[in-house]
Amino acid sequence: MALARSRRGESAFNYWPGFVDALSTLVLSIVFLLSVFLVVQFFLSQEVSGKDKALEQLTAKIAQLNDLLSLEKLGKLNLDDQLTQLRAGLASAESERDRMKGLYEGLASSGSDAQGRASELNKALESEKGVTSRALAQIEVLNQQISALRRQLAALEEALDASEKRDKESQGRIADLGQRLNVALAQRVQELSRYRSEFFGRLRAILGNRPDIRIVGDRFVFQSEVFFETGQATLLPEGKTELDTVANALIDLDKKIPTEIAWVLRVDGHTDVRPINSPLFKSNWELSSARAISVVQYLVSLGVPAQRLVAAGFAEFQPLDTAQTEEAYKRNRRIELKLTER
Repeated sequence: MALARSRRGESAFNYWPGFVDALSTLVLSIVFLLSVFLVVQFFLSQEVSGKDKALEQLTAKIAQLNDLLSLEKLGKLNLDDQLTQLRAGLASAESERDRMKGLYEGLASSGSDAQGRASELNKALESEKGVTSRALAQIEVLNQQISALRRQLAALEEALDASEKRDKESQGRIADLGQRLNVALAQRVQELSRYRSEFFGRLRAILGNRPDIRIVGDRFVFQSEVFFETGQATLLPEGKTELDTVANALIDLDKKIPTEIAWVLRVDGHTDVRPINSPLFKSNWELSSARAISVVQYLVSLGVPAQRLVAAGFAEFQPLDTAQTEEAYKRNRRIELKLTER
């Protein structure tokens, strides 16, 4: 029955699905690159946030020191006023002393009363001098504190400049890392495309120009009738023969592709739109997935590394032909092999 359908189903080659798949691959690549860019931006924002937090702490400390400096300046002004007053009092006392000294010299012969008054005036003068000395000492201490605060402000400014410089250097390194990552990703995509072309070229040369096996875009498409009977997921002998060829090509390809390229062969199972409800499979999802798994398991049994294989079932939801005809149903029942990144 499969051969009969094959003879009825010969038709013109449809390039549109290949174009759609190629466009989908391009969109996925762009989404992947955008995801990498967002990850880099996330780490960059984390680092910048840390720098902003450190800058805020430094700014707060500078504001605190400015407030303290303002208070010290205000205290110094008050002490300056007191010193001015004390100096004025000292000048007045010295003037009074001179006046009293003149009186003392003029009245020295007048008796002990004048001497006692002169002694009291001298004591008052010495007391005023002591007050003035203490004020001057306080002013000196304040000047030393102001100098220390200025040195602290200078150190904080140097630390802030160093932090800004490190932040700029970090941003430059992150930008360079993102650029190198984009270049590396582009190189990996180009290298994998080269191996994909080599793999499909080899399969095409081995399998020949068969109507039930063809290349559509970046996928190698087998009609389901090559591998399975209708409604079944058990591989036919002729299907195993075809997969032997695929397995040999994959084993050789695995030896050529560098280990740092994370490539896989995705085996996609597809059905037509007609529903299925059998004891084995309750839906087209189960049938398409079981067929993909059967192909993967057979390839593993032939020596293909299991980590290089992926099985996926798409049921009837990715048709190549949306027409409601037997020919369209046949084209949509297929197994696709796609060499892609993990």
